[in-house]
Amino acid sequence: MTALPEAAEVVIIGGGVIGTSIAFHLAEAGVERVLLLERNALGSGSTSKAAGGVRANFSDDLNIALGARSLAAFADFARRPGQEIDLHRVGYLFLLETDDQLELFRESTIRQRAVGLPTRMVRVEEALELAPILAPEGLAGACFSAADGHCTPESVVLGYATAARRLGATLLTGCDVLEVDAIGNRISAVRTSLGTVRTSTVICAAGAWSTALAAPLGINLPVTPLRRQIVVTEPIPGLPPNMPMTIDFTSSYYFHHEGPGLLIGMSDPDELPGFHLDRSDAWLPRLTDAIERRTPSLLDVGLSSGWAGLYEVTPDHDALIGEAGGLSRFLYATGFSGHGFLQGPAVGEIIRDLYLGRRPFVDISPMDASRFGTTDIRRAERNVV
Repeated sequence: MTALPEAAEVVIIGGGVIGTSIAFHLAEAGVERVLLLERNALGSGSTSKAAGGVRANFSDDLNIALGARSLAAFADFARRPGQEIDLHRVGYLFLLETDDQLELFRESTIRQRAVGLPTRMVRVEEALELAPILAPEGLAGACFSAADGHCTPESVVLGYATAARRLGATLLTGCDVLEVDAIGNRISAVRTSLGTVRTSTVICAAGAWSTALAAPLGINLPVTPLRRQIVVTEPIPGLPPNMPMTIDFTSSYYFHHEGPGLLIGMSDPDELPGFHLDRSDAWLPRLTDAIERRTPSLLDVGLSSGWAGLYEVTPDHDALIGEAGGLSRFLYATGFSGHGFLQGPAVGEIIRDLYLGRRPFVDISPMDASRFGTTDIRRAERNVV
């Protein structure tokens, strides 16, 4: 096991896709003594529990830019950083039922096409061709973004981590961060279960655990943990091989290929905040109702596995990305509210540039955590699942 170094130029807290992406991008840029700390195994938090969807189908220009930049990185992942991630660009298919939903997606389609994405509105008949297991009752139309898809979260973390280490970064697992020390407005050290490391820069990529890390420093990162659950079906004969990641926008019920079966998920509006990682059956009646309404042929399919993970939710369901104003060199990338995995590559670039004093490829200031100060400015993203 690698020992905890006495000092580091940068300490990244959190070893999911965000943290490992940041470590890779910093090390690739030539930053020395990059140290990443993860309390468990790399990717063992929210990343390993993610559904693996990757998309740029959003209603907000900034999220579209983050998604598009990340899609390009996922497509090139086998070369840089160098890892097969089982990317399937089968598209995202959003199923729409109301005039308001149709108008929302028409507007976001215009925004996405303006930056070169092949998103388009489709009629119900074409949606049924793309996903033949659908029942058409109640559908008014759909939106299909052909550049989107899904890949394997654990492979993405492995790729970033392996390349970061190859480039000189140190990634330590089984290392619990206890506290960040500061003298005045400057960070001085990070205390851990393995000892203390001197540093002047901390990057918080701790996901659902970010609030407790930042609060003692007087930094408000309003992130709430919320359980989401996923099930995987037994093999389903005859599924079209290129069936898109499909989302019933009204209910949030979604599915995509997972081996010979389907991975299925759905939000539960009755879920209470908290670090609940055990599986519960309480959401299954609502899921069954959604399956019966939208894909009734799946009612007779058995379930082979499932798991629970945590969304890291902010009050406006959009990320917190930036640098703290009251404490020098405390950067953060957290609170992605279900979009962290798909935005991970772009966020690694952005945090690298913020650290180096460069201008990122997109203006990230609207995602600064200060928006939840006295003015409480909420982000405008509406395509939230």
